[in-house]
Amino acid sequence: MSRVLILGGTGDAAALAAKASTIKGIEVITSLAGRTRQPSVPIGHVRIGGFGGEAGLAEYQRDMQIDFLIDATHPFATQISFNAAAAAAEVGVQRLMLVRPVWQKVRGDRWLEVDSVEAAAASLPNQAKRVFLTVGRQQLASFAHLDDIWFLMRLIDSPAPDALIPKGMLLCDRGPFALEHEREILLQHEIDTIVSKNSGGDATYAKIIAARELGVKIVMVKRPAIPPGEQVPDVDGALAWLIDKLQGKK
Repeated sequence: MSRVLILGGTGDAAALAAKASTIKGIEVITSLAGRTRQPSVPIGHVRIGGFGGEAGLAEYQRDMQIDFLIDATHPFATQISFNAAAAAAEVGVQRLMLVRPVWQKVRGDRWLEVDSVEAAAASLPNQAKRVFLTVGRQQLASFAHLDDIWFLMRLIDSPAPDALIPKGMLLCDRGPFALEHEREILLQHEIDTIVSKNSGGDATYAKIIAARELGVKIVMVKRPAIPPGEQVPDVDGALAWLIDKLQGKK
């Protein structure tokens, strides 16, 4: 029995865990960071919580006798990806990154691409009045000083009572989101600008389509660098890699 550790927290990771669990000779463990209060728990064995950095992840792989590591974390969760790369190399575990393609700007899109969430916040004064903020709970503080802008903040979980957040309205919801739903949000709240990370994938792309249709501007945060290593763009590619590695062990 070979053991695969999936670093998860995304829809792709959950789908991969479900499909990999059907492969004969594979035991799947999915690791979740535990940042959301009610995470979507994938099929198979699940562990919740951090590893304690690179050294902790290496120790876990040794203790659990992990054969394969698949990093299917969020494209902006770069610290765990670099930890995974270093830990897998130290232990000698074969590693794969499931990296969904970035969204590409197409005709009709009104994008301003920036390098960071902080740069996104700096771009808003005198350019936006009502902003749909979709960068996650942990980075709301970057926008809290913008008193002349109203924010609709979509989050999976509400922030802590003492968290520093911008003025506006909280909207707790979890994707995937339909196009009609996103269009209604932009119209109902008179949104003139969206701030989004370039997460890629289908789950939240509807807001990009709705913005294109309605002429809403988007401040798009580019992805940070990820560690080098073998990559696939989707769940099927990760499954094919895993099956190939299993056959190589025989």
